[in-house]
Amino acid sequence: MNSTIEYKCPSCGGAIEFNASAQNMKCPYCDSEFDVDVLKALDEEDKSAQPDQMEWETSAGGSWKEDEAESIKVYICKSCGGEIVADESTAATSCPFCGNPVVISGQVSGTLKPDFVIPFKLTKQQAKEALRKHLTGKKFLPKTFKDENRIDEIKGVYVPFWLFDAEANAQINYKATRVRHWSDTKFNYTKVSTYRVRRGGSVGYRHVPVDGSTKMADDLMESIEPYDFNDAVDFQTAYLAGYLADKYDVTPELSIERANDRIKKSTEDLFASTVTGYSSVVTESSSVQLTNGTAKYALYPVWLLNTSWDGKKYTFAMNGQTGKFVGDLPVDKKAFWTSVLGWGAGISAVVYGLMWLFTQF
Repeated sequence: MNSTIEYKCPSCGGAIEFNASAQNMKCPYCDSEFDVDVLKALDEEDKSAQPDQMEWETSAGGSWKEDEAESIKVYICKSCGGEIVADESTAATSCPFCGNPVVISGQVSGTLKPDFVIPFKLTKQQAKEALRKHLTGKKFLPKTFKDENRIDEIKGVYVPFWLFDAEANAQINYKATRVRHWSDTKFNYTKVSTYRVRRGGSVGYRHVPVDGSTKMADDLMESIEPYDFNDAVDFQTAYLAGYLADKYDVTPELSIERANDRIKKSTEDLFASTVTGYSSVVTESSSVQLTNGTAKYALYPVWLLNTSWDGKKYTFAMNGQTGKFVGDLPVDKKAFWTSVLGWGAGISAVVYGLMWLFTQF
């Protein structure tokens, strides 16, 4: 029984064969030539590649002490279902997510105590000033939207985050090309050289945050990153005084997939940044292995600002530590289309003028 080993061309992916004239492996599709030993080494390398392995120890958080539990109340929003934690001095409040009144449910129970908290550094007034700055210079923003009275609610909220630590060991293969052009008196030439580039190494990750609340959009929370963990302290209920805390409803186990995605993408981006000097670079394979993966529970400060305009609510978020501010804005459609039509008319006039100019010659 005869068996043959089939190799694929590293350049185009076609089946490659031995060429007697060249005494080398030659691709009949793109004419690339390779040494037999090189192709064998590449084939063995591909076969030895391992799939991603990303496992975690998720015993985050601790238990509430009896005196801590007694000093904390849980509020439930009847409108959106949000659960909010506050200190015992909070008599009544409104939901920071939808603005509706909330009612006291009881003392905190059935939930983990945070390991860390980053205390608020910026005030409510600074959040209002950040909103004004955010609105400045927006050409198509409705004028009435800038009215300060439109600010319905500003709440300082501690948002629950799961913080993931891990060591990432990665092996990544890239297909890279270099393109050279030249010409003579008869022809233009293009030479494309193809390379297999390999990167491998380890990267340590500390405190990779994943939002633990379904009420807070992940992209919104990631937009106000980063936080400086150097300001984090061991959690104490005293830090809740004057603020609210969102009660997590996403477990660390359910947050692992997002943590894996963030770590894998960060690792691939970091390694890809070292592959330079080529005309193009494409990732062919990627293997990321995680070791010593652990998760901790922390509360991070966020100022939430709810504004109203034209019957719609708009939510803005500001990092309560660094002041980074994000949020979508409405568009004055009339002003926008007036500008577009005016711009279009200007372009038409220029084109007409050029056509007239050229017809004179």
